[in-house]
Amino acid sequence: MAAKLFPTINLSPAIATMALGSASAGHSLLEKIRIAALHSFKGVEVYFGCLEAHAYVTAGVVDHQSLLQAAVETKEVCDQNGIFVVCLQPFLFFDGLTSDSARIDAFKRLRLWFNISHALGTDLIQIPTNFQQHDTTGDLGRIVEDLKEAAALGLKESPPIRLAYEGVSWGTHIDTWETTWEVVKRVNMSNLGICIDTFHIAARVWGDPTSAFGCLKNGEAGLTATLERMIQELNPQKIFYIQIGDAEKLSPPLGPGHEFWDEKMPPRMSWSRNSRLFPFENQGYLPIGRILAILVQHIGYCGWASMEIFNRKLFGGDPAIPEQYARRAKQSWALTIRFLEKEHENDRARQAVTAL
Repeated sequence: MAAKLFPTINLSPAIATMALGSASAGHSLLEKIRIAALHSFKGVEVYFGCLEAHAYVTAGVVDHQSLLQAAVETKEVCDQNGIFVVCLQPFLFFDGLTSDSARIDAFKRLRLWFNISHALGTDLIQIPTNFQQHDTTGDLGRIVEDLKEAAALGLKESPPIRLAYEGVSWGTHIDTWETTWEVVKRVNMSNLGICIDTFHIAARVWGDPTSAFGCLKNGEAGLTATLERMIQELNPQKIFYIQIGDAEKLSPPLGPGHEFWDEKMPPRMSWSRNSRLFPFENQGYLPIGRILAILVQHIGYCGWASMEIFNRKLFGGDPAIPEQYARRAKQSWALTIRFLEKEHENDRARQAVTAL
């Protein structure tokens, strides 16, 4: 790995609203924001499904006007509790659409999301790579065209809107950070960057929920190679924010007959929806610490680090779930900072020995 070492850890703690309970189970967006603030988080990723649920509860309908009003109310509660809206996410099924009508509809949605983002007080929208199994293309030229047009529209907004492109580990055509980074470089616009997610990177190059070992046969080599490429290629200024999370090792492994198995869903997606964990929790096993250390200490990323998880238990109706998960997330954040501080000490010691 590269010898360069950045001297400080400068991360701001955020949490995704769906990580504090599913809206479909009745967990209120505004209450989750208040609870996040009580547990020392400084920012939230507003999950669109949470916003839709709030719009429906308050207006009885989900439309342009009710979504904007829900965003205004969300912003008010954030302001009252000292919470910053990091981004609105996820803007699904956007890149590589082959149907002209679907593409037109996607850009109409994007313009609505611009308006919602302004009402929330955020300048950032996250776009995950497309995981639709049909009517999409992996042609990078077409995908670059989509993102370039979206970024150009974002620049025309006042204030401008930034877009964070995220490589989803079960993406149909793009499932790595390397390819999202290639798209960002080709687009070459100031308001398009990437979102780096420790789960998706580890899940794609190292993890395998269908294996009894929980990992790919060549996972260690794959992880080492991707971390080397990060150091060599990534510009920290183009990492608009990072998401940190881990996952359970499935035992038995995922396959037909498993309670999480869904033949219509990619295995990594089912794993993600059911079994993700906050960083450094006891049941986690992915090598996310190695990824995080590279991002912070060797690349020099500083900024928002958001706890993003999905888990089957978040769909429970127990009203205590948001507080329970916020408490776990706060403990996880402390462990994350402790890990990075220890890694920093170890790196400094190694450099001192090398210098002798």
